[in-house]
Amino acid sequence: MIPVIVLTGYLGAGKTSLLNGLLTRPGTRVGVIINDIGKINVDTGLITGQIDAAESIAGGCVCCLPDSGGLDELLEKLAAPKLRLDAIIVEASGAADPINVDRLLRYGNAPGVRPGGIIDVIDAVQHEHTVDTAAMAPARFTAASLVVVNKLDMISAEQREATFTRISERVRQANPQVSIVPASHAAIDPELVFDIALNEDPADELPLAAASRAEHDHTHAPHAHAVTVPCPEPADPGAILDLLENPPANAYRLKGHVKIRTGTGIQRYLINMVGWQPHLQLATAGSDPADDALVAVGVDLDEQLVGDALRSALQPALVEPTSQNLTRLERRLILSSRAAQDEDEQLADEESVSS
Repeated sequence: MIPVIVLTGYLGAGKTSLLNGLLTRPGTRVGVIINDIGKINVDTGLITGQIDAAESIAGGCVCCLPDSGGLDELLEKLAAPKLRLDAIIVEASGAADPINVDRLLRYGNAPGVRPGGIIDVIDAVQHEHTVDTAAMAPARFTAASLVVVNKLDMISAEQREATFTRISERVRQANPQVSIVPASHAAIDPELVFDIALNEDPADELPLAAASRAEHDHTHAPHAHAVTVPCPEPADPGAILDLLENPPANAYRLKGHVKIRTGTGIQRYLINMVGWQPHLQLATAGSDPADDALVAVGVDLDEQLVGDALRSALQPALVEPTSQNLTRLERRLILSSRAAQDEDEQLADEESVSS
């Protein structure tokens, strides 16, 4: 299932610059949905880099669509297997409310996709004069899985750290769990957002990516770190779910194949967690059980702490899992399997018609 990553943020915060930086990473096929609020799709013309498919929602805002139908149609088109995309990025308009965008994605029906996180971009210079002016922290932060505090290079060196700390504290008043990273020129490490397949462009890739890459300086981007712990033996479902519900600090993503004892045998699952949104499905066909491992990705990871948390969750299960933990596992699979839900609803409708 292809991750759908949403970029939100007020006009001028740096969404398009951040998107361009993500697109210039070689070896990844990315589909893009641009949401323009004007009659002319201005932002589409600003996008450079490795775009394998681009669609535009013109004349309005994602959050103002009467339902998710318009967005679902575009997502389904980009998720077609023939495009072989690794990720889909939606750049929402500056007027989009992340909370409403999150609802559209959660209750949408596009097959073949999964939530890949909502990245809210903040203009560190103007934020406290435009977005964050009320007594309460803006509610928009509750939907974000990653907050990028951008344009810190435009703040004096003496005030930079204090500004980042002050904005971070306000964000965490609304969303204590969210990951927050500092940025200049909207540069973040693409590996924090989605998996990178290769370190160079395939032979048949778009030449525009290589040409535009030289224009983007990634030296300002905080480097994402990864901690990997193998899973040679089946783990307890309760321990795995506890980890997903309470991941270690600064671990923005958790991913990998794991073996889990289910009570009736051993089953392998694929885990993809972004922020606090875990996605669990049956293991990818053709994956090698010998390579099963869990990987945590984030900025400023305490490698010892994160490694200990992963090792604790992946401890071999010496006894059969409890019925409570098996129920939790089943519930998580149901919540994660949007495609399965759609299929069940279709079968139920067919059975109703047959009756």
